[in-house]
Order: sequence, then structure tokens, then C-alpha cells
Amino acid sequence: MAEKAEEEKAPSSSDNLTCPLCLDIFDVATILTSCGHTFCRKCLKNYDLSHQDLDHMICPLCRNTTKLSANRVDDFLTNVTVNGLVDDYHAKCGGMNAVLEMRPKCTACKFHEDAVSFCKTCNFYMCTNCDCSHKQLTSLFEGHEIVSIQDIINEKVSIGHLSEKCCIHKQDNKDMFCEDCKVHVCLKCVIVGHQIHKIKNQADFEQELQLKVNDLVQRCATKKSELEKNIQNVEVQRLEVYTAMQRLLDDVSQAYSIKAKELEENHRNLIKHINAVKRSFDDDLNVLKSKDRKRINSICSSITLVANDRLGCLETDSLSAHTLLCEELDAMLKKATDHTSAAAITKKAHEKRFKPADDTRLDLGSISESDPKLQVIQCVGLRGSMLGMTPYSDDSVAIAYNGANDIDIIDSAGSQEQYANIPSNMKCHDLVFQQNRSLCISTGSIEAHIYSPNGSRKSTIHVKAHNYIRLNRSQSDEILIANTTKQVYIYDPTGSTLKHTVPTKHNTVRQVSSTRSGLIVTSSCYGPSVVTVYDRDGNAGKSLQPPHGVHLYAAVDEHDRVYVASRNWREGNMVIRLYDLDGLNLKERVEFNVHNPNRINAWCYLVSLSPDMLAFACDTKLYFIKVSL
Repeated sequence: MAEKAEEEKAPSSSDNLTCPLCLDIFDVATILTSCGHTFCRKCLKNYDLSHQDLDHMICPLCRNTTKLSANRVDDFLTNVTVNGLVDDYHAKCGGMNAVLEMRPKCTACKFHEDAVSFCKTCNFYMCTNCDCSHKQLTSLFEGHEIVSIQDIINEKVSIGHLSEKCCIHKQDNKDMFCEDCKVHVCLKCVIVGHQIHKIKNQADFEQELQLKVNDLVQRCATKKSELEKNIQNVEVQRLEVYTAMQRLLDDVSQAYSIKAKELEENHRNLIKHINAVKRSFDDDLNVLKSKDRKRINSICSSITLVANDRLGCLETDSLSAHTLLCEELDAMLKKATDHTSAAAITKKAHEKRFKPADDTRLDLGSISESDPKLQVIQCVGLRGSMLGMTPYSDDSVAIAYNGANDIDIIDSAGSQEQYANIPSNMKCHDLVFQQNRSLCISTGSIEAHIYSPNGSRKSTIHVKAHNYIRLNRSQSDEILIANTTKQVYIYDPTGSTLKHTVPTKHNTVRQVSSTRSGLIVTSSCYGPSVVTVYDRDGNAGKSLQPPHGVHLYAAVDEHDRVYVASRNWREGNMVIRLYDLDGLNLKERVEFNVHNPNRINAWCYLVSLSPDMLAFACDTKLYFIKVSL
């Protein structure tokens, strides 16, 4: 009988038939093959909608991954066993909604009779006997709030959430929530097994969860509105792009019209010339024809004379006839988009220019960006000879001076201030700021020190050099050290670990930069001046080697473009060339002439502050250079 009772009881309970995502009875139970967890198919489809960029599904419960095929969730297998249990449950409960109409059983006694009322204070359903006892024992139950079960079914009153009984302490409600274990527990369980855990009251937990859900709902609505506005903005930018492209089409059409007219004129001239040659040939043929006709006439005249009976028989002359003989064209034309934003794409579209071909070429032209150029926007006089320089922000640098104990911060507007967070007696020969604003300072030919932003010393790097230690950092914040020998040292950002020693077999390194991919760009600056690209194993590309008397200074921007300043110290002029990386080689893209009035053989430094700003220092002069590509 007990087994039968259990069998009858099982289908009426939906505890094991509830989807973990929607918290409702399974609807087409579907299994994740990697972990075996089961969910509604529609819930998995909704979950997958927010992960369309993945080729796998991460289980919401255990975080295991299940590979997705082309049809994604549709190819997952249904859980036949669970679906069968769901069908049995619906059949025995009389349909999906019948459970809402079923009369609850008494939970106040062990007889489980139909409940006629519910005590909100005790949190019990009560049968007729328990209801009577509750009302009669006023000394125990005075003030308890009792509601009719019929009012509950008719939804005249709400009893809220019922606490579940503890499976260990049967009489106690699981009205606590353990945040560490993510389970509901009773007070006794808290005392026994969850003493040091973070425990919350069930009501507080539900309220916090509801607030979190409400916040997520509100944020979803806000994000949805933001994305819809962004979609509208994308369409506005699309119209801008179309306008810019139409302008290009109009420019091309106009150029084509002009070129077509020139070609038509050229075509007409060629036809005139050909017709003139044709007429000349025709005249020559007519001359030959005329001569032959004259001879025919002579022959005919001779025959006539020969055939004349009155003249008798005459000897005839033999005549012969003569014969004659005659000689080929080609042409043309980048979103991004990402969430680079749609406005950036529009800007690029407006920067497109049509460049007509040279008049000597039979070519319409080409589409290009606006003409690249460099412009010196600020020249600042320094208070001493520059010895070291490093970027401080997108439009400012930090300068160290020869023989001075302090550092200047100078921006592109010409404003200057001293950097205070270093020891007052610290001589600085070169410097570099890290991403967290820590400062690495070279104090000579033996040591470099790293200071925190507040000025306290964090660590010391020992590298023996033949001259001053030169510093820079990679884009991953590694510390790069050139010690005027044929090698480059690469330390981790703390300066405590030497990660790489890169041999530079071709030249002595005085300045060093790094690309995003970890390539090293070195410059010997002078004696002789060479710029070379190395990988971290010491493999080198082809070096840039200028004529005698010209010094090279290299800098790498955040897009891995390499700028090389070429300075003729005798004549004082300077050229900056932009190079693209081609493996370990430098491929020149464009050359810029930059006026530089200093004619002395002084120490120089070139740095990239941002993709559109360079700084070049030479002795007591600092130049901020605007880049337009």
C-alpha cells in the first residue's frame, strides 16, 4: 500500500518536472549532451538568441559547453523520459491548469485531509478539525490571521510564497537562504552546517532578487532603447555615406566627361590623319591607273593601225601591265565598421578624394584619402639641454635635462609644470611613464628605478651600460632597456623579471620602441645611424641606413606605424618618413619635410603621443607635430 501511495503521490508533484530557466513545467524537455541537464526547448532557443556569436552553448547551470551544429538548438535531442513524466503529470492532474483548481491538503496534521482554511501566521493549510482547534485554543493562537481556502481559490486573498519544509528537520520551514551554498535552509541547518556562511532571511533574499530582476528589466529596456536609437543613427550615417559616395560618383562622372571629350578630340584628329593618308594612297593609285589607260589607248591605236588593210601588214609591239600593297588600346578603383562607430565611417567617406590623372596619361584618376601631411603646431623653448623624453599624455611629454634634478611636463599648448613625485636629489637621464602612471627613471649607466605615482620607490633594475641607460615601454607595459651595447633588455612591468634579451648584431642601440605584436624597433641614432626591426629571437629585417652626416630617430605609434626622423645636422634640415611594417622590413609610405632651425649636432628624440600627434626634441627645442593621414 505504501508503494501505491508513493506512486500516486509522485505524479502530483512537479518538483522534478520544472525547467530551471522558466521555473515552469517542462515544455518539450531538451537535453544538453555535454552535461545531461534538461531545459525547455523554447527556453534554450531564447537563451541562444543572446549568444549567436558562439559556436557552442554554455550550460546555464554547470557552465559546461555543448557544441552547436548548423541548426543550433533544433538539433538537440529531446529528453524522452522527462517528456513522458510530464505527460503523466498532466494526465493525472487533469490538464495544465487543473493544479490551480485542486484543493490543498492540510499541512497542520498528519491526516492530510482537504484544507478548508489557511493560517498566515503559522503558514499552515488546515482541515476542518485543525481549523476548529485553531479557533478554540485562543490562548495559543490568539491574533492569528486565518483565511478561507475558497477565498484563496477565488483569488480574493493572497497568501504569498509558502515556505518549504526542511527535509532534515521536518517541522521547520526553510525560510533562510545561504548565499555561499546557494540553497534554502532552516534555522537549525544554519546552526549545524552553515554557521560561518553568509545567511539571508528568505523574504530579504526574495526582495533583493526581485529588485535585481527589476533592475535588469529596466536596464534591458534602456539598452534596447539605446540600441534602437543607435540603429536609427546608423541609418542616418548610412545616408551620409551614400551622399559622400554620390559625390565621388559625380566627381568620377565629371572627370570621365572631361576625359571623354579629350579622347573624342584625339579620336577625331586620328581619323582625319588616317583619311589624309587614305587620300594620298588613292591619288597614287589613280596615277597608275591613268598610265595604264594611256598605254591601252596606244595599243588600241596600234591594233587599229595594224588592222588597216589600206596600210598593209605591219609588225606589232608587245605591251605589259603592273600591280600594288597595307597596319592597334586599357584602365581602374574600406567598417568598418565595429563597433568602430558609424560616424567614423562617415568621416572616412567624406575624406575620400578624386585625384585626376596626369595630363600625359590616358587614365581618369584614382580615389584616395585627403593628402597626408605633417604640421608643426607648437615650438617650445626648453630651459636646458634635453637628455630624455617620454609621452605623458596624448598631447604632452615629460622632459629630463642634462645636469638637472627635475622633470618638466610640457603640453602642445606650450604650458609647462614640474613633475614633483621624485626625490629632489635624483638625477634623471631618461624616463618612461607606465600605464598605471608609475615612473621608471634611468639614473646613469648602472641602475634604473621604478617609482609609484605617489613618489615611493617600488623596485630597482641593475643593468651595466657603456653610456646612459635608455628606456621605453611596450604597449603591454614591459620595460625596454637599451644600454648602448648590441642588445635590448625586456623586463616585466614590475622590473623584477628579465623576460627577454634580444641580441642586435647589426648596430649599437641607443633608442628602442616596440610594436603591439612585440617586434622591437631600434635606432643607433649616430655613429653610424641605423634603424632596424627585430623579433624577440634577434632575427632582423633590412636596416635603414642614411648618408653620412644624417642621423635617424625612430618612434612607433599605437597602430604599429613607424615614423623615422632623418636629420642632417650640418644643414639643419629634417625629413620625417612614415613606414609600414612588412614582416621585419620597413616599407616607406610617405615623406614629409619638416623645418628644423637647430644646426648643431645635439641629442634628439622622437616619440608618438597619439595616432595624430608626434613630439620631436632637439637640444633646447621641443616641437609638437600634427599628423594628418
